[in-house]
Amino acid sequence: MQPQEPNVLILYASYGDGHYQATKALEKSLNERGIHKVKLLDLMAEAHPKLNDLTRFVYMQSYRTIPGLYGLVYNMTKDMKADKPFAHILHAFGTRRLEDYLKTERPGVVIHTFPQMVMPKLRRKIGLDIPIVNVVTDFDLHGRWLHPDVDRFYVATPDMRSQAAGSGIDPNRIAVSGIPIKAGFGLPEEKSEEAAGEAGFPAGTDFPARPAGEGSPAGSLPEFAAARALRGVEPPVPGVRLDPARKTVLLMAGAYGVMLGLRRVCDLLLAQDDIQVVVVCGRNEEMRAGLAQQYADSGRIHVLGFTDRVASLMRMSDCIVTKPGGITLAESLACRLPIFLFRPVPGQERNNAVYLEEKGAAFVSRSADELAGQIAGLLSDPAKLREARERAGGLGRPNASDEIADDLIARYLSARSADISG
Repeated sequence: MQPQEPNVLILYASYGDGHYQATKALEKSLNERGIHKVKLLDLMAEAHPKLNDLTRFVYMQSYRTIPGLYGLVYNMTKDMKADKPFAHILHAFGTRRLEDYLKTERPGVVIHTFPQMVMPKLRRKIGLDIPIVNVVTDFDLHGRWLHPDVDRFYVATPDMRSQAAGSGIDPNRIAVSGIPIKAGFGLPEEKSEEAAGEAGFPAGTDFPARPAGEGSPAGSLPEFAAARALRGVEPPVPGVRLDPARKTVLLMAGAYGVMLGLRRVCDLLLAQDDIQVVVVCGRNEEMRAGLAQQYADSGRIHVLGFTDRVASLMRMSDCIVTKPGGITLAESLACRLPIFLFRPVPGQERNNAVYLEEKGAAFVSRSADELAGQIAGLLSDPAKLREARERAGGLGRPNASDEIADDLIARYLSARSADISG
């Protein structure tokens, strides 16, 4: 009799795109390792679709219009324990839908990429010994993740591991994996400059030398990311043709609406002749069209809509301006990219920003003028820029998804899982 193929259930939520992106990254890594029965379940959406729509609307509106209230609620519940009445309410939604699935499919492991902890109580109720795993998708640890009955925790940093252990979680159940991100982020090895045209740069371009300490004589010009990307033969990105001798700022302007002060930020950056800007507007076509029209006569700003080439753009850039969502931060760190965080909203995103700022990998600004000054200060100081890149790289985990998948298979989804788990 053939052994049954391992079966995995990943529970996520559609409050923002990050949880789903992490879920898809894990699914891909598991598939590549021969685990093909992976069910992705947006539990709240399937069990309570109307309530899910309402809570998503409230979340998005509070995030956009009254972020202070959202941040207040987030921080007030940050140390919430699993045995508190409010936690019982939060962790009860979707119980019946999940119970039906578990009894029918009997997955070998249940993974959370969103802290909706229905599983622990349900596991006791139905008597199925199904391992429960939490994959934390931020650099800030909220108490909702720290249920004592979860078997394995994957967190972004050693600091989060220490924090979870300090809250009573057995350190042996906590792995520092990083946040799961799509494949392709990180820095590939540099290749010959002969393929300049293939990378979207003019053939025969004279590239700046490497800075001192990276294989070039002391006092040489700093090397900018566009030149590094060229040597790595980065495939061209449609609509982007960068000058490798200029500093490149990547500005992620899509997210949830227009970034406040966006045009002011662009104007201040373009006022510096040695800077070029790539603006990604995502699916906000109105923003893309408006910016493209406003800067049609400038050769130093490239305005894009949705693109699946974010990893390439990060490797071509010297720094990034973005909102501090866990996934984008993890992608930026994997590319060793210094991060500028403009007006982070209260809650997990501001906490993410504060953490990375304390680690020297990010810079937080409250105004367009402050942001432009911070960027100019970093990009004009090769030693400071190199240090910020090193700090970012020290926090980057481009292979997090693969590491988690390997650990899951070894512990729960292979013939020797029982030995490891025991």
